[in-house]
Amino acid sequence: MRIATWNVNSIRQRLENLCAWLREREPDIVCLQETKITDDAFPRGEVESLGYNIAVHGQKTFNGVAILSKYPLEDVTNGLPGDASDDHARFIEALAIHPAGAMRIASIYLPNGNPVGSGKYPYKMRWMDRLYDYTCQRLKLEEELVLAGDYNVIPAPEDVHDPAAWAEDALFRPPTREKFRALTHLGLTDAIRAASDAPGLYTFWDYQAGAWQKNNGIRIDHLLLSPRAADRLTAAGIDTHVRAWEKPSDHVPVWIDLDVGKQERLAV
Repeated sequence: MRIATWNVNSIRQRLENLCAWLREREPDIVCLQETKITDDAFPRGEVESLGYNIAVHGQKTFNGVAILSKYPLEDVTNGLPGDASDDHARFIEALAIHPAGAMRIASIYLPNGNPVGSGKYPYKMRWMDRLYDYTCQRLKLEEELVLAGDYNVIPAPEDVHDPAAWAEDALFRPPTREKFRALTHLGLTDAIRAASDAPGLYTFWDYQAGAWQKNNGIRIDHLLLSPRAADRLTAAGIDTHVRAWEKPSDHVPVWIDLDVGKQERLAV
């Protein structure tokens, strides 16, 4: 099973790129962020024609998350628990029912938090606390769980081209990284780092100052796996080349391969 995440930065503007990439990479499940579109305006026809079921949690002009799946989707839930007053469309989860069982998938668009001196950073911190609480509860179920999305967190100096330049940014400040570490220390595996410890593995390049041309990137798009999902991990990658396409998102897709028949075959 191939699972991917991609902040498309407006599905209206990137629909052609999204469809081209879906044909090229052939993921089974895709988590999208920053769709920037209401549920009723989502381009279902184009995506469904490629064989995907769709679950969306949209919002006009900003935010917006979705899950595309070649398997049936059940138990779809919109919104991260913990704050009924939070109306940002930043979280959706569902059970993907595949032939060997079920995989719980969440598409996450964690708040950016900049500028740090504004109310946006405390909101980011509270959101991360809610994600921690949610994950604690989900891990108790001992499911195959994948938390995929744009976390707006640079986990370590190896994940940024110039750590000093990002030292006080909301994506890299010590409190941000501490909360991300606390999340992974619950027992989650960072799939890209499980596959490689190489520097320069970036998923985002700003549109400004020639960041893409200079490879001034950061790694902020992550797939975090529960122990049962991590045990099935066989490959992980970043489709960097998509950033060079015409009218690109500033993010690129990140994907993993899971051997969903692994335990069954071992038991034979």
